[in-house]
Amino acid sequence: MTSEAKMTAADAPIVPAGALFQVRRDIAFLNHGSYGACPRPVFEVYQQWQRELEAQPVEFLGRRLSGLLAEARARLAAYLGADADDLVFVPNATYGMNIVARSLELRPGDEVLGTDHEYGAVARTWRFVCGPRGATYRAQPIPLPVTDADALVERLWEAVTERTRVIVVSHITSPTALSFPVAAICRRAAAHGILTVVDGAHAPGQIDLALDALGVDFYTGNLHKWLCAPKGSGFLYARPERQSLLRPLAVSWGWEAERPGPSPFQDYFEWTGTDDPAAYLSVPAAIAFQREHDWPAVRAACHTLAATARVRIAALTGLPQISPDSPDWWIQMCAAPLPMRADVPREELQHRLWEEHGVEVPITDWQGRRFVRVSIQAYNTPADVDRLLAGLAALL
Repeated sequence: MTSEAKMTAADAPIVPAGALFQVRRDIAFLNHGSYGACPRPVFEVYQQWQRELEAQPVEFLGRRLSGLLAEARARLAAYLGADADDLVFVPNATYGMNIVARSLELRPGDEVLGTDHEYGAVARTWRFVCGPRGATYRAQPIPLPVTDADALVERLWEAVTERTRVIVVSHITSPTALSFPVAAICRRAAAHGILTVVDGAHAPGQIDLALDALGVDFYTGNLHKWLCAPKGSGFLYARPERQSLLRPLAVSWGWEAERPGPSPFQDYFEWTGTDDPAAYLSVPAAIAFQREHDWPAVRAACHTLAATARVRIAALTGLPQISPDSPDWWIQMCAAPLPMRADVPREELQHRLWEEHGVEVPITDWQGRRFVRVSIQAYNTPADVDRLLAGLAALL
């Protein structure tokens, strides 16, 4: 396969903005959910920041960076519906989750409650932290299909005990691509004095956020996925009254800062030593790109194509869907059940889809079930879905 294949009308992206992405056109790239993809105009801004840094590193890092980060953070805060003083840039959502998990003072007997839909790195982080402290991380099963948000909250709450100190939940789950009712979960947790931590790795760019209104204590998200910013850009949000609970993972000049910033929150987590801040500084360009290209309409077009893929996969396999076809449950990324075959490991199926059919898509095994997780972004085409279905038909 070559990356120089000519596009035909059938290969044209579903929306014009898709032509501005750099993803190869000779493959069916249906895995935006793993690492995202950065459009060319945003990537050029990213490279320009890197060139400015290299032209005069002392000027850039020593005298300009604090103001530049503050400006980028303000743009991000407006996009997320938060106050800029309640946000810090972090490399990714996993890093942000580690800040929270390692900072909270869990004691023997305390419980941290998640669900069995959480991202593997998140569950591992909390198990790693809880073990030496004598605390317990519990994953409450949320069975499929899901059809009622209130019932989902009730199911989660069945696992809450008098020892529950923290609830950790995904806004959009990784293995099952479902949107969870996090606002309702946060409201109920707050009423019981339980801290909430939301993994928003897949949310920014897929869901309109208003973090101040969400009622969450801590929220960490990726900007390199669905917002399409460069790799290495994420954020951590903390309610003002919770920020004093957090401690830096790496102690540097931001600790006991001689020239403190707006709050220790910014000093601890954005002043940790020399790194490349270009990805953070490019976030406003990603926000502007999506606004200039009417991203609500892009999301709607992507959902429509993903819904078509979901229906066609179900027709091929004869397996029922795991949720209604509604943006309340999923937006641009959906998980469709596949037959579970013990003689064909998921890795082999995923590998053969790529090697034999040029389809980049994740196959996941979760709770004894198998799924193909389909991501649809602006650059995708109906031909990509055709190619996926042809590959599945041949291999299943």
